[in-house]
Amino acid sequence: MRVTEIFFSIQGEGSRAGRPCVFVRFTGCDLRCGYCDTAYAFHGGVDMDRAAVLAEVARHPARFVCLTGGEPMLQRELPDLARDLVARGYEVAVETHGQRPLDALPAEAIRVVDVKTPGSGEVTTDFAYLDRLQPHDEVKFVVCSEDDFRWSREVVRRHALEGRVQVLFSPAWGQVAPRDLVRWMLESGLDARLSLQVHKVIWGPDVHGV
Repeated sequence: MRVTEIFFSIQGEGSRAGRPCVFVRFTGCDLRCGYCDTAYAFHGGVDMDRAAVLAEVARHPARFVCLTGGEPMLQRELPDLARDLVARGYEVAVETHGQRPLDALPAEAIRVVDVKTPGSGEVTTDFAYLDRLQPHDEVKFVVCSEDDFRWSREVVRRHALEGRVQVLFSPAWGQVAPRDLVRWMLESGLDARLSLQVHKVIWGPDVHGV
């Protein structure tokens, strides 16, 4: 497996924001979203086998692990690693763009799927995976404009995501003011959650490994 970094911090976004978490960031992504804040994970990294990753995770006290990237589902052994972690009693979240098959992941893993809006430059066109998500999974929309929000709102309603999975809206950093996104959410009446990147508020937008 190709790994960019493993670090211990707090989860910065989503419904579990603020929780201590061990992050395993894998190298490589097959998309190039305009708002990407982890482009440093596109290349480089080091090769680690599953045993080495598990040993590094075990050095930290958190029982919550986030497998992220890049795009973690590009790693052939990612489902096996997630299964190993679940078997060791960890709560496991996998942050993914959803355009790679997710069915091999253990049922216990939390799928945090970033649906790509038109403003990302990599708009999602295949939504089949949304119908297979479970109640503990999350769907995130990074909104770059009000048009992005309207597009996202239609996806949420077309696929009946409200009340079935956690729906998250996040303002693209530096492109949408959080107060504007809040207003759009309230006006829409959607049953969704605002997700701010609190790690950027704490440490700034350019710090890695936090």
